Amino acid sequence: MALTQELAKQRKNVLASLEKLGYLLDPKVKRAMLKVKREDFVPEENIASAYIDMPLLIPGGGTISAPHMHAISLYALKLKPGEKFLEIGAGSGIILAYAKEIVGVKGKVFGIELNKDSYDFAIKNLKKTGYEKKVKMILGDGSQGLPEEAPFDKVLISAASPQLPEPIKEQVKVGGVVVVVIGPPHGDQELVYFEKMKDGSWKSKNLGGVIFVALRGRFGWHE
Repeated sequence: MALTQELAKQRKNVLASLEKLGYLLDPKVKRAMLKVKREDFVPEENIASAYIDMPLLIPGGGTISAPHMHAISLYALKLKPGEKFLEIGAGSGIILAYAKEIVGVKGKVFGIELNKDSYDFAIKNLKKTGYEKKVKMILGDGSQGLPEEAPFDKVLISAASPQLPEPIKEQVKVGGVVVVVIGPPHGDQELVYFEKMKDGSWKSKNLGGVIFVALRGRFGWHE
């Protein structure tokens, strides 16, 4: 009980800090990040570190991003109630839980993870927190998107890609948004906002430097 209370206090404190720093500007994102318990999406040995503003390792060799990174990504996406959302490289599953809180009952949330260990970890986390039946998690090559569920309003690619993958361009609605990490494995990477225009072209804006694991798969990096 003492640890639960301490973690709840830490959750409020880190979100207050992110708000003060200008990372947490959307009330919908703040509510989601207050409700979803980050400690439920990190390995048990890291629970005490859940609210340190840094990435933490998860099974499969990936990470759960730092809280400020989640706040930045979710703010850039500008998710709205009722929208259909896809995360590629869903890792721990926490972004799916945040997204479901924002898009609500009428919205739909999908996640794809290529690494089996990470996928299993996400499934365990989503079961534990009651989101397993509210979102759909798929084991597979996210670089090819999820054509059977397209089109999407918003897509987040939580891994470093060579470019905006061609299949994703086709699977996003006009006016839709993709937030993706662009850059080489272990190299200079940028978080980039893309918006699909009426003529099919894409407007883009760089959101700052980041460090993410590489996107693997047919339209990802090959080493």
